[in-house]
Amino acid sequence: MRTYPFDAAFRASALIAGLAVVGCTSGALKSGSSAPAFDGLGAGSESDLSAAQSGGAGSAKDQDGGGIGVNAFLWRGALDTIGFMPLISADPFGGVIITDWYSPPGVVNERFKASVYILSRALRSDAIRMNINRQVLQNGQWVSADVAPSTVADLENKVLATARRMRSQTRRAG
Repeated sequence: MRTYPFDAAFRASALIAGLAVVGCTSGALKSGSSAPAFDGLGAGSESDLSAAQSGGAGSAKDQDGGGIGVNAFLWRGALDTIGFMPLISADPFGGVIITDWYSPPGVVNERFKASVYILSRALRSDAIRMNINRQVLQNGQWVSADVAPSTVADLENKVLATARRMRSQTRRAG
């Protein structure tokens, strides 16, 4: 498959537009409304989780008219962590990020693909799941290969650390 410069420009534009929408919906204040309560994002109580999933009281729909459906810090942390890979799909409402195949610079016989699932509005370790697929080139064919379990855990931990750092910076700024 041949890549055209337009494809790269389109993907970059789509990513920037998506991030702009996420940034606008998560922090913008409407007239007559109060600042969003980021303090509850790390609480992780069952009522927070069930309300966010069902669209009930306290959900993103009630707070800002249909904003992001998952934890904004985890979402941004995941995009920052896997931002070096080309994106195929990024759905902030469903909390799914899917990358295209990526080969590290200088490596021609190995490639990786990532899927990130943000499962909650809570900033907790069980609110994110990643799948990493790896393929190696053997006899002209791409063949699935194992990924070290520590690789997935390390990436999930990096997303969590980034998300926590972003949350603490938001609290200090506010």
